[in-house]
Amino acid sequence: MSTIDWIPDGCRDAALFSILALCWGSSFVAIEIGLEYVPPLLFAGLRYAIAGAIVFAYAAVTNDRVRPAGRGEWAAVAVAGTFVIALYHGLLYLGELYVSGAVAATIVSTAPILTAGFAGVVLPEERLAPAGIAGFLLGLVGVIAVVQPSSAALGSDVTVGAVLVFGSAVAFALGSVLVRPIDSALPIETLQAWAMLIGAGVLLGWAFLRGESVAAIELTSATVLSFSYLTLVSGVFAFFLYFELLERTGATQVILVSYAEPVVAMGVSWVALGYLVDSLTLVGLVTILAGFVMIKRKALRSVLRSALDGASSTTP
Repeated sequence: MSTIDWIPDGCRDAALFSILALCWGSSFVAIEIGLEYVPPLLFAGLRYAIAGAIVFAYAAVTNDRVRPAGRGEWAAVAVAGTFVIALYHGLLYLGELYVSGAVAATIVSTAPILTAGFAGVVLPEERLAPAGIAGFLLGLVGVIAVVQPSSAALGSDVTVGAVLVFGSAVAFALGSVLVRPIDSALPIETLQAWAMLIGAGVLLGWAFLRGESVAAIELTSATVLSFSYLTLVSGVFAFFLYFELLERTGATQVILVSYAEPVVAMGVSWVALGYLVDSLTLVGLVTILAGFVMIKRKALRSVLRSALDGASSTTP
């Protein structure tokens, strides 16, 4: 029995998309709450140590490959663990010490645009056309709208936080591109498990170098709820949904989750913390989305055409 058999077949893709966006969008707010009680890198490292162990157990049950073989596969898990898990989450958690989860989610939504930009430089077959370059620049304009830089704000905590979060998006994008040319037949569940465990090791080592201590953790109900949610829901459960959605719809539609996440984060921030983003943050999000549409216009057109064809074929 599939893990999604409880969802009616006719709306599974939309349901998976919505649930995944809810899980990952709300995680930015859960991080913001948890950082009140747990040092950032220790928080991220412990989260992925547990999540990685659970995903590894799942991979062991569902696949016949639980260990990388050869330089290519070890390189793939090392790159994913270092960039996509450790650097991405380390910089994100550090950044959220200074900016809200909603703002962080909006800045992180530039990751697909940055991925396309890096791919155009590193991978000749994915070089950006002029419209793609314009979309990349439009995405950067969106970040500027969110950060709202000024001479007075330069060097402020908010600017520092925004730069750190943008650095996390850069790390995620760069890791996503660097792993593509590596020859690896490792199942995605196994690759993700190893990436989580390697990333956790890097994060915990980084926490030690930064002087973070377990003794600094304040064990409260908010701490337990935040950590449990991030580990089990946003970490383990959401990645299982991600694997399923990726297999069912393909990478382009999964990437669109990145643009639903900030909307979810804004809503959860308002409900849980009473935080409202300003109008420029909303303008920035729309601008970033417009940049992504310019870059991925052909793939999105193909996805839309397939969706319309599928809808027409099911109409009696």
